[in-house]
Amino acid sequence: MLRASLLLCSAAAALSARPLGSLGPLRAGLRTSSIVQAARGPSAVASPLRMSGGGSTIQSIVSREVLDSRGNPTVEVDLTTDIGTFRAIVPSGASTGIYEACELRDEDKGRYMGKGVQKAVKNVETMLAPALKGMDPTQQQVIDDKMKEIDGSANKNVVGANAILAVSLAVAKAGAAAKGVPLYKHFADLAGNTKMVLPVPWMNVINGGSHAGNRLAMQEFMIGATGATSFKEAVRMTTEVYHHLKSVIKKKYGQDACNVGDEGGFAPNIQENSEGLSLLVEAIAKAGYTGKIKIGMDVAASEFYKDGKYDLDFKNPDSKESLSTDELIEVYKGFCKDYPVVTIEDPFDQDDWEAYTKFTAMAPSMGDCQIVGDDLLVTNPTRIDTAIEKKACTGLLLKVNQIGTISESIAACKLSMAQGWGVMVSHRSGETEDTTIADLVVGLGTGQIKTGAPCRAERTAKYNQLMRIEEELGDQCTYAGENFKKPK
Repeated sequence: MLRASLLLCSAAAALSARPLGSLGPLRAGLRTSSIVQAARGPSAVASPLRMSGGGSTIQSIVSREVLDSRGNPTVEVDLTTDIGTFRAIVPSGASTGIYEACELRDEDKGRYMGKGVQKAVKNVETMLAPALKGMDPTQQQVIDDKMKEIDGSANKNVVGANAILAVSLAVAKAGAAAKGVPLYKHFADLAGNTKMVLPVPWMNVINGGSHAGNRLAMQEFMIGATGATSFKEAVRMTTEVYHHLKSVIKKKYGQDACNVGDEGGFAPNIQENSEGLSLLVEAIAKAGYTGKIKIGMDVAASEFYKDGKYDLDFKNPDSKESLSTDELIEVYKGFCKDYPVVTIEDPFDQDDWEAYTKFTAMAPSMGDCQIVGDDLLVTNPTRIDTAIEKKACTGLLLKVNQIGTISESIAACKLSMAQGWGVMVSHRSGETEDTTIADLVVGLGTGQIKTGAPCRAERTAKYNQLMRIEEELGDQCTYAGENFKKPK
């Protein structure tokens, strides 16, 4: 039976939200008081935010410009119902696919180098808020469709996907509270999922590509504790490897090499991608987890695709290391042969469908390595359909801000899983303290998540939330482990 003291953890964003003027200090105080009472024991009064449920409609939506983890502006929303106020913040990517939904920026070079989001904030308050007032937040699909109708464009470039997503995330939190269930349970209901699965955390512990100032072309070198027995143990194991890795890097390259990139991973000034993999193998061995921790990669190959070839020294203006598609495939095959690499994301350019199809056909001979589409698919059902037709990959990287609504993200997930693909829920390099994706990955039961290194609060916030969820669910959930691609 779920413990009352933990039943409130998925409403953390709602609790942390600064009450709007319409709530008043008395109402906000009573709301907090009832939550404390609910945490004291089963005989206490239940929290209206999480346990009581009841009818609820959207009363107001307020938006503002705040900062993400890279110091760039992003959109935050406070959505108020008669139950409470629910806050959501959208993330932002650095290596973004050209087919992603439009992240609306102000383009005013005199302010935040043109990256301000005041237009998106204004659109929330003038275009979305009036239209959504009085709607039922449990009706996620209806509200998301309404926002898409208001925007009217194919890629949300009128209102802005960042504006729409901020509201969509807040609606999900309000909907869960209205039903009196945890956020992950609400997501499971929306997706028609009945099994709760805690994911393998794929921690990005060496950063390269557009996420770091070193010469590494490939963007992320990740570790995943597929041999752990629980999510909590997986976090401990991978975190221990992270600290061993720091010692290995410091000894080999000096203290300066222990600086971290956007996602908390180390960024030693190395160029050979195989050297990064060797560092991981050494750190895994030192931690005593050989065989229990596997390696994943996000190549982000679109970042170094030029003139039909792949430049593995693209940060060097005098580079002469361009490879053909076939040559790059041989590099990947070598990685899978020589290292415990079990998942590779974005191995080719986002338009190089032929290369994806050719490489995916080889996956069975490479230990059934998961071939994940990120820039290729951009969480878009239309591009997923194309990939299915072309047999171009075996996994989806699910990023809610690539498509712009919770409903479309769930649709993309269900479409991919129906094909037998793996689905890895993902953060962005420009993250925030919002932990919605932690609840989302459990509710969808995808079995895998990547949300950075066990370093930097915007990354660890997701891991901490997942540990709370696992504790709350107890024997009502399983850990994906070796079955991370197809959880059982």
